[in-house]
Amino acid sequence: MKYALIGCGRISTSHIRAAVHNSLEIAGVCDIVGERMDAVLAKNSLNTDSTIARYHDYERMLKNLKPDLVSIATESGKHAEIAISCINHGCNVIIEKPIAMSLSDADRIIEAAKKMRVKVAVCHQNRFNIAVQKTRKALEAGRFGKLSHGSIHVRWNRNREYYTQAPWRGTWEEDGGCLMNQCIHGIDLLLWMMGDEIESVYGATRRRFHDYLETEDIGMALVQFKNGTLGTIEGTTNVYPKNLEATLCLFGENGTVKIGGTSTNTIEVWNFVDASASENETLIEKTADIYGNGHLHLFADVIDAIVNDRDPYVDAYAGKKALEVILAIYKSQKTGLPVTFPLDDFASTDMIGTF
Repeated sequence: MKYALIGCGRISTSHIRAAVHNSLEIAGVCDIVGERMDAVLAKNSLNTDSTIARYHDYERMLKNLKPDLVSIATESGKHAEIAISCINHGCNVIIEKPIAMSLSDADRIIEAAKKMRVKVAVCHQNRFNIAVQKTRKALEAGRFGKLSHGSIHVRWNRNREYYTQAPWRGTWEEDGGCLMNQCIHGIDLLLWMMGDEIESVYGATRRRFHDYLETEDIGMALVQFKNGTLGTIEGTTNVYPKNLEATLCLFGENGTVKIGGTSTNTIEVWNFVDASASENETLIEKTADIYGNGHLHLFADVIDAIVNDRDPYVDAYAGKKALEVILAIYKSQKTGLPVTFPLDDFASTDMIGTF
């Protein structure tokens, strides 16, 4: 299966590694900065492979190479434009989170994919963490019983150096704040576990320590689900001096689970009415970095979805749902009121001037 990558920044190494791991034919890479293409290929020992074409123009690459699968790892504000172009060229697409920066753009991606009959997946790769998968299976088996509530806490650090590496970071047009960039994985997990039909969201955001950014560095919210459960969200990049945790907690009448670690990859609490003593042992998934190993599994799933003509495990609708919650938190901050669902069209750029 012929594969191409658009965008060779920080996360692109995970994409190339996943492509190699899944035996894709890497036909080309694209970035406006040539050194980035060489760097990401070198990290995967591919820099001397003359069969991999380098492009500065993704439209030209799509036309010339006609890849079967493209992953998009550019700045977030470009995701929708590039995704729709790929789809219109007949390519299946893997989009780094977030799927887009507005609900209307997310809908455009979904409609274009339907029209062209291609697959679209969004990189919420933490769904594939061993600890998360084990918890999901317990949920599907009914072991929690009736759910009471759940929470996600993403308590990370991002310093000035991180933001100066790429000027688009921390802008409303191209990135969003800590909720859109860092906490979105946790929000996706919370929705996936608690039930993604939402009644309302009430949130607040602040910019406390990063006064050189446009966007928030802390956000909190209460989510009311239509099934009667409650969810809380905390996302921040203000933790000193480094990443502390990304923790998901689920509370049911017959079970309590806490998944912790730096990227929701460790089961810290596993208590069920029907659990055996041996089952309560701590499970740790070894990961190389905060991104974990999920990209490998996500790519494998998308390849299988293409071959067998089914929906990807993390499809465009899932990407839109996580985006909708974040935009609802932003709108709640702007209005000071709870936001009922479904959310009318809203974009990150509607928050320009907030701080």
